[in-house]
Amino acid sequence: MWTLSLPWWQFVVRALIIYAFLLILLRISGKRQVGQMAPFDLVLLLVLSNAVQNAMNAGDNSVLAGFLLAGTLVAINVFVGWISRRSKRFERVVEGRPEVIIHNGKLYEDVLRRNDLTEHDLSSALRAAGCASADDVHLAMLETNGKINVLPRMPTNLPPKSGSQP
Repeated sequence: MWTLSLPWWQFVVRALIIYAFLLILLRISGKRQVGQMAPFDLVLLLVLSNAVQNAMNAGDNSVLAGFLLAGTLVAINVFVGWISRRSKRFERVVEGRPEVIIHNGKLYEDVLRRNDLTEHDLSSALRAAGCASADDVHLAMLETNGKINVLPRMPTNLPPKSGSQP
């Protein structure tokens, strides 16, 4: 239960390698929040965790190996967060940049395709902002966390305020 089949440092190195690999792989796969995941996205994450398990633990199912791996993964995650807060360049590499989806009613479909967003994803964000179509949008941004923020266009022909002088 407490005996390791490999030296402790090999578990740490294995966890670091797998963390870096998955970070790159998931970064390449697009910008979706956990709440925006489709069922197949969740299945992918579950299967990925199982697929890399043996690469990390080398078949060692001891409690100590589990502690080492969990501690290493949490520590590297905290470290990546710490570095991201201090280095804008590193943050861009890890998290990406916000991207314009709609500007002054013009929809950039290449941005949707590149980020694997569907028309349904966009329509849902537009409806939440009170916009019926891209024509009603001043600016829609795909944020680094996968959220779509929408700024509606301001109405151009507002009626004059009551009591105002012409």
